[in-house]
Amino acid sequence: MMRQRQRRRFITCTVVAAAFGLIGTQSFAASGGSGPRPWNARHQADIGRQHTAAVHAGKGMSALTASGSGDDGSDEAENSAEGTAQYTEARTAPGVVAPGAYGAAWAQLQSMPHTGGNWDHITQKVYDSDDPRYRDINSNSSGGFGDVTGRITGIAADDQGYVYAGGANGGVFRSRTGGGHWEPIADKLPSLSTGALALDGSQRLWYATGESNTGATSFVGTGVYVLADPRHGQFQPGGRVGGAELESTVIHALRFAGTKVWAATSRGVWSHSTTTLSGPWKLEFAPNPEYLPGGSKAGDESAPYKNIANDIAVDPKDPSKVLLAVGWRGGDTYNGLYSQQGDGSWKPTTGLGDLPTDSDDVGNMTFGAAADGSRLYAVDQSPAQTNTNPDSGLKGVYVSKSGSPFGPWTQIADYTKLKASGSALQGAGYMPGIQSWYNQFLQVDPANADHVYLGLEEVFETKNGGTNWITPGPYWNFPFPCWSIDPSKQTGDCSPTTHSDQHAVAVGTYKGKTYAYVGNDGGIYRRPLNGAVDSGGHAKDWQSLNDGTLDTLQYYSVGVGKDLDHGGVSVTGGLQDNGQSILRGHDKVMGSNFGGDGGDTITDPANGCDIANEYVYLDMWVTQNCGANSGSWVNDPAKATEYEVAPPDKDLGGAGARFTAPITSDAKDTNTWVAGGRHVWVQTKGFAIRSGAEWKNAYDLGDGHVATAVASSGGTVYVGWCGPCNNQGFSRGIAVGNADGTGWHQLGLPVDGTIPNRYISGFDVDPANAQHVYVAVNGFSRKWTEGPGAGVGHIFESKDGGATWADISANLPDVPADSAKLLPNGGLALSTDLAVFYRPAGARQWQILGKNLPTTATLQLRLGPDGALYAATHGRGIWSFDPRRLKGRDD
Repeated sequence: MMRQRQRRRFITCTVVAAAFGLIGTQSFAASGGSGPRPWNARHQADIGRQHTAAVHAGKGMSALTASGSGDDGSDEAENSAEGTAQYTEARTAPGVVAPGAYGAAWAQLQSMPHTGGNWDHITQKVYDSDDPRYRDINSNSSGGFGDVTGRITGIAADDQGYVYAGGANGGVFRSRTGGGHWEPIADKLPSLSTGALALDGSQRLWYATGESNTGATSFVGTGVYVLADPRHGQFQPGGRVGGAELESTVIHALRFAGTKVWAATSRGVWSHSTTTLSGPWKLEFAPNPEYLPGGSKAGDESAPYKNIANDIAVDPKDPSKVLLAVGWRGGDTYNGLYSQQGDGSWKPTTGLGDLPTDSDDVGNMTFGAAADGSRLYAVDQSPAQTNTNPDSGLKGVYVSKSGSPFGPWTQIADYTKLKASGSALQGAGYMPGIQSWYNQFLQVDPANADHVYLGLEEVFETKNGGTNWITPGPYWNFPFPCWSIDPSKQTGDCSPTTHSDQHAVAVGTYKGKTYAYVGNDGGIYRRPLNGAVDSGGHAKDWQSLNDGTLDTLQYYSVGVGKDLDHGGVSVTGGLQDNGQSILRGHDKVMGSNFGGDGGDTITDPANGCDIANEYVYLDMWVTQNCGANSGSWVNDPAKATEYEVAPPDKDLGGAGARFTAPITSDAKDTNTWVAGGRHVWVQTKGFAIRSGAEWKNAYDLGDGHVATAVASSGGTVYVGWCGPCNNQGFSRGIAVGNADGTGWHQLGLPVDGTIPNRYISGFDVDPANAQHVYVAVNGFSRKWTEGPGAGVGHIFESKDGGATWADISANLPDVPADSAKLLPNGGLALSTDLAVFYRPAGARQWQILGKNLPTTATLQLRLGPDGALYAATHGRGIWSFDPRRLKGRDD
């Protein structure tokens, strides 16, 4: 039996949490993928109790978040739902955000001046999740994923070796070599969130913005863009198709039929001419139009769930015959399959054979058509099954052997059949399709209509139309006989696999060889379309295409410390579904020293190998050797190099802490740490801590309250909290006190006060005066937010310990703010969901800090011991800026 903390699952669950009304902002909140560790006996009881019912209730999300699961992160679906809701809450509470908020901020950004200096891209390097330097019990090294990057949600490929990959919040990248040597081609657009990528018959590249995966950090988009010459050009704002009709939506799929393109979006099904790109999109069908913007029920809290369309299937013999797959994956009465009647109206369609048509069983559905029109396949997630079956939400996989969307349809697989195909999920307490509301793709071999790739958590394949299946892309190699964490016991014949959680697929040709390309939470991979497999049906020929030039890594945090062994600095950070990365000194390859989801991070500036990593709900671990190999897998306590040091709130789940909870060390004493959950926890042993029992409860924030931000300087502690944290009854506050537990009090922050009634996302304290503090506020102002006390402003300053505050937002765009950092020159940096801004010392107006930082969310700023400012972006990796470049520019 492995020791206390096991390898953590990469699965990321999903739920739409609220705000389809934000352009480019998180409308689907996110989770980070917690879950059981299936091979350890200690967690078998937790695994058996997995239940996904609460995840999909839509309106029940708030209750789920408030109640908490009371576990340690092993109840995958419920924990992920909480993470999802919480990420969105920060940007939507206290109410509903009107469409256009992000677009207006982006437009203002275009006219703002930049400071001098450029940002340096730190993580544009290979990130090896199997790095043998960190094959410790708490990493996922040796799982077989190889080189990884952030979530890829769209892929297109042609027959000349050009491949296009879209990052979840990183934009579009192009490869001219069949994958690898990537270059960004969408960085001039206002949204870098990828919903779908597709090449049309003229080889134009269509980019639908707005990620549809309803994951923790999914952002809505600004519409659909076309690039006429994708092999050489770059997307431009002027290349948008139609007008603003598809702003503030997510787009699940683009389907072409004749001279028309269809779009399945979060606000119904739309169409547009493919020959004339100007003129508005036409709304073909919305099941509940009164919930659309401008409708009589547009302000209803359930509006985001009422017009979700997932895919479109067009009859290849008659483009006028179209089948729409519509419905919220959590279940609603409008869920179903719709077809157009003679009078132009759309009605539910039934009697298609095995393909479900009942509202209880039509959830997230994806179609896949054969190139010759002879076959049409579908994969369907059932809301009813998801809400009642702890094993899987997958209803089934189906084929229409006529190629017509109207069938007749025959079922060719369910989760039990796929389980027997060589799945790595056997015996895990859950089955293939446990996250089929999040993980889906279908791809038919262009040369063989019976050859199909299916993406769920794993990659499945059939070559005989579904009679038999194999699993060429298993979840990982850990359960298989060829694997052992102990290098001396490995057989050496475990083949590389893909990262888990599949989202995108395409077929392309390079130098005469045809490949299947798959995109998932770990990036993009390829294998020959008719590749080799071992005796278990697992592919022997996957190749990671994540060569470091494709940096779509989604960081929550960054930590920087001196590298005492190699010189320079060690940079580490917590990631969505890709653990904790570490880049030491002169490393040319990043490694992964912690697995699962990374959260917040504490790193000793004086020693970059002293690292505290957070998993979920304050489940903290500490290492003092960078997490390097020690042979700890042999269960010798003397060789342990990583220790679980979670404060007690960790055991309360969502009731005790946020999914990604705030942790920090004191700015003047690296041995004093503060962690925020329901309580404010303090420990004074620094990296020498070895047990969660060593934390002391400094302050109780109150029943239903949980920390959202913490800062400490010289023993003075500031804690931002929310509770309730969702739109219904949202409340926030700031508590101030001393690390020794004395002097604690709540600041008077009335709903109509200076500090808006929105999410407190970050503090920074003046090192010369702990009474001088800045606070960053998330969300949008009352111009866009229909909620009590939404107020205005995003950055506030107090010179008296929080007794009074001044709004110093001045000319900042109205966009969610995430992190503030006072620079050594006296200037102030502020990171937002749009850019990093800078206000020189003594000035009032803000500028954009530096040049060439991609337009994506920057969630955290940290100063390194080298004097550089480090930015953790959630879609384009970690970047740094030297504030010394600002000398002489403070006027």
